[in-house]
Amino acid sequence: MKKSSQAFIYAALSVILWGTIPTAFKIALSELSIVTMLGITTIVSTVVLFLIVATTGKLKQLREMTGKEIMWSALLGLINPVGYYLMLLTAYSRLPGQVAQPINMIWPIILVFFSIPLLHQRIPSRSFIALLISLIGVYIIASQGDPLHPGRSDTAGVVLALVSGILWALYFVLNVRDRRDEAVKLFTNFLFGAFYLFILMLFSGSFSEEISIRGAAASVYCGIFEMGITFWLWLRALQLAETTDRVSNLIYFAPFISMILLHFIIGEPVYYTTPVGLLFIIGSVICQNRGLRTKH
Repeated sequence: MKKSSQAFIYAALSVILWGTIPTAFKIALSELSIVTMLGITTIVSTVVLFLIVATTGKLKQLREMTGKEIMWSALLGLINPVGYYLMLLTAYSRLPGQVAQPINMIWPIILVFFSIPLLHQRIPSRSFIALLISLIGVYIIASQGDPLHPGRSDTAGVVLALVSGILWALYFVLNVRDRRDEAVKLFTNFLFGAFYLFILMLFSGSFSEEISIRGAAASVYCGIFEMGITFWLWLRALQLAETTDRVSNLIYFAPFISMILLHFIIGEPVYYTTPVGLLFIIGSVICQNRGLRTKH
């Protein structure tokens, strides 16, 4: 099988698995508190990431980390998984899944703006237009089927979904500055994140919380497929692809898969404004990325 075909298969599997995550989020959050659910998910993710590091022969890199790199992971672990997922899961607890996920996907636009102070890059004027188009998409999605009468969505939930996108963009830019292997640094970040969440669980009373089998199963599922195995599949797709653009754009199919699953499994009504607003966001990101590639 050609490498390009393998890349497509790996990418397609990643997108399908990520498309199931919002449904798993909603199931877990209906059974468990946010802190408990995130604690379980993060611990499982950390174990899966360690297995990926071990089976790919990168344990030596863990032993060779410098004190500065360890401190860097301590900082990044506070951003992701702790800060990012606390914001995102709170947004999911307050909004329909089909609203929370697309709004979070505004992060590629925000990423460009973080690139100025952190990566010393210039922002093309088209990025401001892309940001405006994305925000229009957010407004349409948040209207939940009635764009002429805003305010139907939980305002705090919408803000949290946007802030989670900002945090992810910040994490992404800071992560770029870390030259370690992707699997190694992600595992180290999550190891610190698991430690922080363990302390948070102690103070929030999570260990005295009654944990249902359904909630635990959904949390474990998220831990395996949100940042665990799926992360490895996605990396393999990018490594095998002739050009990363074709593979990367497949990720925008995930929200449409999520919308279908949320409707048939959770029973969420499908608002026509969700795909319309999502197309605004996707269009703005693709347009911006093409402009950046043209300049290069």
